[in-house]
Amino acid sequence: MRIAMNIGGDLIGEPSTPLEIVDEARRAEAEGFGSAWTVHFSRGLDALSTLAAAGMATDRIELGVAVVPTYPRHPLALAQQAATTQVFCSGRLTLGIGVSHRPVIEGLHGIPFTSPAAHMREYLSVLGPLLRGESVSFHGSFYKVEGGFTVPGSSPVSVVVGALSPRMVRAAGELADGVVTWLAGPRTLAETIVPTLRESARSAGRPEPRVVAGMPVAVTDDIDLARRTVRERFARYEGLANYQQVFQREGVTSVAELAIIGTEEEVEKQLRRYADAGVTELWPAVFPVGDDAGASTRRTRALLARLATEL
Repeated sequence: MRIAMNIGGDLIGEPSTPLEIVDEARRAEAEGFGSAWTVHFSRGLDALSTLAAAGMATDRIELGVAVVPTYPRHPLALAQQAATTQVFCSGRLTLGIGVSHRPVIEGLHGIPFTSPAAHMREYLSVLGPLLRGESVSFHGSFYKVEGGFTVPGSSPVSVVVGALSPRMVRAAGELADGVVTWLAGPRTLAETIVPTLRESARSAGRPEPRVVAGMPVAVTDDIDLARRTVRERFARYEGLANYQQVFQREGVTSVAELAIIGTEEEVEKQLRRYADAGVTELWPAVFPVGDDAGASTRRTRALLARLATEL
């Protein structure tokens, strides 16, 4: 299992500027991480534009975004943007896409949040071939596309799907390169997501899929304070139906019970559970605990940098 690094503070409730994210990508590469992930929020910055700049500022580190909402973006337009970003990333880009959540799509964008799994299947049927440099002839319920585009100097872009439900996971296995999850614990991954994904990919004749798992992580001696911090920083996720269903499967009631927290030894033990569950890449959202935020995050990053070469 590869250990990635989160870049940008939106995920932990501390929004970053595009330039700060580029600097964090440089830092993650210097620390030896093989990949770095950022988020795309509908009320935040454009992640693909930012990763294009990060690609120009780095040499080796792979760069991923999780996830770009599909409903507001035509798949041809998103494919064109991702293919262009791939040029600036020298082939190191992974595009994560997802349907987002009903309150965002209907409340902010004013778009009906209908048939999300069927919508994703059509979206991938158009997006995937375009990102492999192919033309598309597709006529579905949501999209009708004829043709394609050319971005000189680009290369195929790996696509992963933000998937938690079985129907979405099956679509990812059949039509994408894997999944990227947020707040899916080891039980949910091992018992539901990973086996469903692998079987779907195998049935479709696709390669072994990627499983990228995002989770809050902090190395600390003060477990109680860390759990209170998690409740404050990540409480917004507890009101969303998709995550409530995951909590039920995992047998927990809050993000605080899922977060990976503890001493170096305790965190390493918890991370190994994700490797055992079939995760191919752990995406840690490092958050500070206590008054000395710098010391707290440095301690966590030091452990993750070491494990990045061992797990």
